[in-house]
Amino acid sequence: MKVALHTKVRADRVDAYEQAHREVPEALTDAIRAAGVTSWTIWRSGTDLFHVLECDDYARLLAQLEHLPVNVAWQTRMAGLLDVAHDYSSDGTNASLPVVWDLRTDSR
Repeated sequence: MKVALHTKVRADRVDAYEQAHREVPEALTDAIRAAGVTSWTIWRSGTDLFHVLECDDYARLLAQLEHLPVNVAWQTRMAGLLDVAHDYSSDGTNASLPVVWDLRTDSR
């Protein structure tokens, strides 16, 4: 399944946010992959961050990562950089952006 998310970086922390993502812990990327994620890309426009990820089951992904120590540490680091963070609780499944249009399914 494909999931799109919107988060926001603090205006005064953009450089730190981008630096952090050049140093994502291998244990975290391994855990993300083990939770069924096959791709995760983040784009930035000003302070708006747009994430698109592909995974087997988004609810299962959140459940597997929510209390995982390496993810908790990462989310603590991100909390100092973000105005709007990714929600890893079970409520987070409702935070994904709805699909408005998809060329692949447009049959015209």
